[in-house]
Amino acid sequence: MATPRSGYGRVPEKSACSRKNWCVMNSVGPVSRRSFTLGALNIGTGLLALGAASEALPGVAGAPPPGLPNLALPANNLRALVRMTASLQERDVPWWYDGTIFGVVPGENPRPLFKFEGMELYWMQHLPGGAYELTGNTVTFFRDVNTGEMLSEFRNPYTKAVNPVMPAIQGGGPGRGFNYSVKGIRFTRLLDQLPEDPLVLDWTFARDMVWLHNWTRYPPGLPPPRWQQQTMFASQKDFLDEKLDSIPVVFGSTVHMPWLKWLDMGDRPGHLVWHAGGAKLKSIDELPGEYRRRAEKEYPALLSADPAKAADRVLPPHPQ
Repeated sequence: MATPRSGYGRVPEKSACSRKNWCVMNSVGPVSRRSFTLGALNIGTGLLALGAASEALPGVAGAPPPGLPNLALPANNLRALVRMTASLQERDVPWWYDGTIFGVVPGENPRPLFKFEGMELYWMQHLPGGAYELTGNTVTFFRDVNTGEMLSEFRNPYTKAVNPVMPAIQGGGPGRGFNYSVKGIRFTRLLDQLPEDPLVLDWTFARDMVWLHNWTRYPPGLPPPRWQQQTMFASQKDFLDEKLDSIPVVFGSTVHMPWLKWLDMGDRPGHLVWHAGGAKLKSIDELPGEYRRRAEKEYPALLSADPAKAADRVLPPHPQ
């Protein structure tokens, strides 16, 4: 969300990615972080507006509204991205998401295996020089694809075994997140090793909406496939309202990942596809009741991403 955002990941991943703490959201060329939707094609005269906008403002498509900040400038992209992903204020910003996970094996159509529901909780900490560090927590539970009931075990249609189901849990504190600046979005721990990339994102404006495409860049060495593309959507009215520190946003995301360890698939060929939708919430008080009750019971320390409380967030060794 976010999955899940980017954020870093909402997950999600702004955003549904079970390894979101090890994802970095970036924007390169015409496609960027929340790029699952891959943009919208305008028909008729809309194609002319798209061409004119692209020449005037690199990274901007559609029909930009009057009063739009110059999104060719990295500083304006950074401010907009922080408002979309989290908040200009240092506070908890939760995202809630749900979706379906599909199994993909050679020679077969994708098979829906189970549903999932989760939260990514972001905190955007201010750094010297106008940069930020995004840290946060992810708590994802799995549900039966037909009944919607939360799963404690799963009958694997590929192996015929019954597997115990483990939640997808991630968390991190200061120094373990993602550095947001006009020089791009990079792992904090690898800041000096990753190249600078001026932050010019992939925005589209149509009717009364704006959306941001983005993709997930994973560190080298992780087993493939690893790919996430997402799109965040907001109203132009909120986007242009500079009084809003945090913009109300919804998103869609698709993630390609290896088999979850608890599926015990061994070296069987194939992978998983996570498909999610979700929304930024005002607070955890807006989480669905059943989800919140379980999260409070099992992972109470992960219901805040306050860096000052990072030492309290010791995660159990769940396989992912």
